[in-house]
Amino acid sequence: MKLLTPVLEHVCRLNVELGPIREMGQGRAGARRIIPIIGGTVSGPRLNGKILNVGADWQTLFSSGMAELDTRYAMETDDGAVIEIINYGYRDGLPEVLAALGRGETVPPEDYYMRTHARLETGDERYDWVNRTLFVGTGARNASSVNVDLYALR
Repeated sequence: MKLLTPVLEHVCRLNVELGPIREMGQGRAGARRIIPIIGGTVSGPRLNGKILNVGADWQTLFSSGMAELDTRYAMETDDGAVIEIINYGYRDGLPEVLAALGRGETVPPEDYYMRTHARLETGDERYDWVNRTLFVGTGARNASSVNVDLYALR
C-alpha cells in the first residue's frame, strides 16, 4: 500500500510589521527577547486581510546564532473573521549572514534557513477549514518586518 505524498498549497503571504526588540537577557537555553507584532497585511489565494496589533515573537537565540521563533498573534480577514496564528520555527545560517540580518540589512532569503509550522484557529464557520489544516511556512527577515508564505499541507 502506497501512502499519499504531501502536497503544499499556497494559502497566503503574511507581511508582519514588528515593533522594537525588547531584550530579556540570558535564559536557560539562550538569549531571550520579545519582538512585538504591531500590524501588517495578509494576501493570497485563500486568506486576505490585516495583521492585528496584538501578539509577539518570543525568541530564543542560541550560542550558534540560530533563532527559535515562537509567535502568537492574530489576523482579521477582509470579511471580518478573526483568526489566531501560532507559528513556531527556526532561522539559521552562516554567522556572517545572521550578523547581517541582525544589523537590519537585506539578505536574500535563499542565503539562510527560515522555516515554520503554524496552527491557525477561528470560531468563524466560514473559515473552519483552518482549524483542521496543518500549515508550513517559509520566511524572510527584514529590518522592521517579516514575510512568511504559509502553505496548507494537503
